[in-house]
Amino acid sequence: MTAPLATSWHEPVMGGEVLRALSPRGGATIVDGTVGTGGHSLMILPRILPDGKLIALDRDPGALAVARQRLVEFEPHVTFLHGNYRSLPNLLEQLGVSRVEGLVLDLGMSSFQVDRVERGFSFLRNGPLDMRMDPGQEATAASLVNTLSADELAMLFETFGEERFARRIARGIVEARRSHRLMTTAELAEAVAEAVPGRARHGRIHPATRVFQAIRIAVNDELGALQALLGQLATLLKSGGRAVILTYHSLEDRLVKHAFAQGAREEFWTLLMKKPLRPSLEEVARNPRARSAKLRAIERY
Repeated sequence: MTAPLATSWHEPVMGGEVLRALSPRGGATIVDGTVGTGGHSLMILPRILPDGKLIALDRDPGALAVARQRLVEFEPHVTFLHGNYRSLPNLLEQLGVSRVEGLVLDLGMSSFQVDRVERGFSFLRNGPLDMRMDPGQEATAASLVNTLSADELAMLFETFGEERFARRIARGIVEARRSHRLMTTAELAEAVAEAVPGRARHGRIHPATRVFQAIRIAVNDELGALQALLGQLATLLKSGGRAVILTYHSLEDRLVKHAFAQGAREEFWTLLMKKPLRPSLEEVARNPRARSAKLRAIERY
């Protein structure tokens, strides 16, 4: 089913910084490995004309359908692929492409996903406990929440959410599901809020924030996919090719930072900045989603 074309768009995070770091040129082949609804691709495509090629990849078929509509004027120059960037070498091989001049990844959830109640990514509005970036995959947030043991849930919340009350929350979820399966975002958020100490229920962030992050990462194996891509990066980029990665939490950024540093030591590439770029205060005011973003980039030797 084709997704409807939205009439308004969220500003792509750090769009100007992404363009400067990626430095796309005419004739280049660029991969947008998390194309979403096409915000960054829309900025990149005019830079690679008239002979360039953009490979628009996303694991979310709904977002990909919207990107296809939004980038229609560039259609001869875009190849749309439904898939996970962890499989990028195989996907490129199928297209007859061995190496590319550029790769951009904008990690985490897209606004397209968060804003749709039926996708179950947010506790701010009640929806099914889903959280799948690819709705075709089997595991959902509900299946994890309702089958993992208290110890397994606690480990998940500690590892992927860095949640200080992980064990209390895990026990609270197991207790709550004794009476009924937790099937909605509101039910899970309520179970979390009831499990944490009273002082933590009224803090700066909602008590379920880190739990939802942890479950989403686990459902989609986000860190596993990122590790796989980083391990293949040296074989994907042409000499002089660049990779630009936007992260939104410390777990992602730590993986990228360490992989980029290791590759620089092994002389696969050079770091384009010593410290990650952050969005300007003006951008954060316009686009709150950019608040936690960090941009790192490398250039292949």
